[in-house]
Amino acid sequence: MASLKEIKGRIASVNSTRKITSAMKMVANSKLHHAQVAIQNMLPYETMLEHILKSFLAADAEPKTIFDQERPVKRVALVVFSSNSSLCGGFNSNIIKLMQRTVDAYTEELGQGSVEVYPIGRKVAEKARKLGYNCFGEYASLIDHPQVQPCIDIAMELGTKFYNGEIDRVELIYHHFKSAGSQVLTKKQFLPIDLESELGRDHERDLTSNLATKKAQDYLKKNRRKKEVKEGEVAPLNDNFIVEPDMDTVLTELLPKMAHLMLYTALLDSVASEHAARMVAMQTATDNADEMLRQLNLQYNKSRQQAITTELLDIVGGSVDN
Repeated sequence: MASLKEIKGRIASVNSTRKITSAMKMVANSKLHHAQVAIQNMLPYETMLEHILKSFLAADAEPKTIFDQERPVKRVALVVFSSNSSLCGGFNSNIIKLMQRTVDAYTEELGQGSVEVYPIGRKVAEKARKLGYNCFGEYASLIDHPQVQPCIDIAMELGTKFYNGEIDRVELIYHHFKSAGSQVLTKKQFLPIDLESELGRDHERDLTSNLATKKAQDYLKKNRRKKEVKEGEVAPLNDNFIVEPDMDTVLTELLPKMAHLMLYTALLDSVASEHAARMVAMQTATDNADEMLRQLNLQYNKSRQQAITTELLDIVGGSVDN
């Protein structure tokens, strides 16, 4: 059995670790709130752009641009989003495993050297280079400071390569942020743009809560006021668009903007998912530390009581011998 001094040392050590994990949880909570605000600020633009594109599709418009035309796939580019730091549970490992499976599948199908990787985040960049993948660019700073212009630059670089035939498909690998307690590992096609699939994808996000436990999420779902929207009812927006010079020309301009938005949205989702995953991991670590402290305090009290009892028995035994 450990001595009282050893147990006290362990208690002090666990207490110190608990303070760190608790502080990291609060920092992650604050960063998650800022990430949710960034997504919220982006949503009006996304909503209006998608509404315009859906209206054009409903009008039987068929944009004929290079960015939405399928062609035989010989080379593929993967844009993979991870974090710059650790201590966020399985966030990075899940991304890296999906990247490896995707690269292996394309390598087996298309041959060695057929995949390019654009790593956004230090963790995935380090792993990709360690595995010997063909990596392009340094985008770790985007994770700490998400901005629109670098996303546009990346999208334009990929679009230029796609236009010139240097790559035939681009895919995004990231976590879609649904809520503080749910981040969905996602792989989706970026180029060529499948407009109908992109407009019909899952947009569900809970940006109002930082509660990550399943119990709290269930409670919110049961008690949140549901908006009463009749089936088939459409938001009252003016769909009587005047298109000049013609619809194909306008859509040719809108599709690159859609691509920029897709990349920026994936970045914001990944950043929010990282902070949510770290918050959950640190909450779990804090809870484990509390349980360890409870057990160590119980062990300390038992050992202390046993030591006192032993001393009393020694004293009683000595007085009887005399």
